[in-house]
Amino acid sequence: MKTLSLFATISLALSVSAATQNIQQNNRNTNLFGGNRGSFGNNNGGFGQSFGGRNGQNNGKNINNANNGRNNNNDNNKGNARNNNNANTGKNGKNANTGKNTGNNNNNGKNTAATSTAAAASNTGAAAAASNANDNAQASLTLDPKVIATGFENNGQDVPEAGQVASLTSSNNFINFCLTVPNLPITNGKQITTGSCNPAPMGAIPSTDNMPSAKFQIPTNGQTLPANTPFTITMAIANMQTGAFVNAEANYFAAPQQLNAQGQIVGHSHVVVESLSALDQTTPTDPRKFAFFKGLNAAAVNGVLTADVTAGLPAGFYKVSSINTAANHQPALVPIAQHGSLDDAVYFTVAANGTAAAAPAASAAPAKAAPAKAAPAKAAPQKQRGKRDHSRAFF
Repeated sequence: MKTLSLFATISLALSVSAATQNIQQNNRNTNLFGGNRGSFGNNNGGFGQSFGGRNGQNNGKNINNANNGRNNNNDNNKGNARNNNNANTGKNGKNANTGKNTGNNNNNGKNTAATSTAAAASNTGAAAAASNANDNAQASLTLDPKVIATGFENNGQDVPEAGQVASLTSSNNFINFCLTVPNLPITNGKQITTGSCNPAPMGAIPSTDNMPSAKFQIPTNGQTLPANTPFTITMAIANMQTGAFVNAEANYFAAPQQLNAQGQIVGHSHVVVESLSALDQTTPTDPRKFAFFKGLNAAAVNGVLTADVTAGLPAGFYKVSSINTAANHQPALVPIAQHGSLDDAVYFTVAANGTAAAAPAASAAPAKAAPAKAAPAKAAPQKQRGKRDHSRAFF
């Protein structure tokens, strides 16, 4: 019995000694390898693997990140099967920068969905940042060097042509140009009939493929319409987003020209009918006077704009013209100097009976001239044939 008791005592002492050594070894591992049992950061073996999803010792808890298997730097990464932040080294103590979880807080170490979400959030954030930067730039009273047009410093006389004049020059985009004409008030969104100076930039210019064009369908060139009879002006238009107009009393010329997503000018059109003395009139008309004017504020339908002339027009000769503009009523601007007309003009006649008035006028003129030549012949038989010849002048 004494022998057995002695043997049991020795065994117990050896067990205690071994346990003490294990504790000391574990403490050394805790200090050297971030609190993971075994060597090389293994959790019960396995090069950085966590057994049962929990790290290290102390009842499966990561000592330096004592959140029951959670990494403090990625609180929601529970580490089932693998701790992504420590995938290659097994260092769990301080979450070294090896094997970084790319912004993911997924369970089960899955990063795909979180990566997509993070990318979408990044794009949204970038767009918001760009929008904020744009808003800030528009509110700034300082010219951003990125938008300075250095070509404005050249007066264009490097290769002069006969009669060519030098351009005005500027190194600051003419931002203070209106100070050079102190006698004129700032346009300031108003239609100032006595003249003004507008400080708004010209704005976005379309490509040559997106230059607008228009053609009247009614009336046609040379057409005759009945007097004082309602009719509808129709005009086809291409390469322009119509139907956009601002308050002409408050925002006239008050913003730059803008383009839509297709690169077309955003704006609207107008039609104006001017009275002429004849279809072949060669003197300029007075822009202050017109017989009919209409802003075409609605968007084109199937590429066609319309304006109802509800009271018709009195008999006479007329020209109808289009005025295609940007949203703030400024004339449409295009990228090249040599281009076809962006607008259209048609000459037509309005007659009391709806038939061409110009033709009778032209045929009557020679008839009136004939009696003038026949006058000498009338002199001899004046009393006999004068009355009959006079009546012929009207037939």
